[in-house]
Amino acid sequence: MRRVAFILKVKEDRIEEYKKRHKEVWPEMLDALRETGWHNYSLFLRDDGLLFGYLETEDFERAVAGMAQKDINAKWQVQMASFFEGLDDRPPDQGLLQLEEVFHLD
Repeated sequence: MRRVAFILKVKEDRIEEYKKRHKEVWPEMLDALRETGWHNYSLFLRDDGLLFGYLETEDFERAVAGMAQKDINAKWQVQMASFFEGLDDRPPDQGLLQLEEVFHLD
């Protein structure tokens, strides 16, 4: 299982709405994530909007590609795009800045 970490930047004036939306993630979106290999997926948000994401998957590229084929993902990405800074017209799931794992205690 591969561990993947990434960051995005949520607009500061949208933080509360972003948190609210993630308390109400569509069941179909949750199912799609599980079906495409996203495991132990978590999001953490700093007060200034820095978003840190973490997941475990067998193959991250395949997991992202699998989600790209899901209609529910396209709808979610359109709904969420306005929450982020610096995407240059890309959907949020294509603007993830992956972080290099430099240590893991196991």
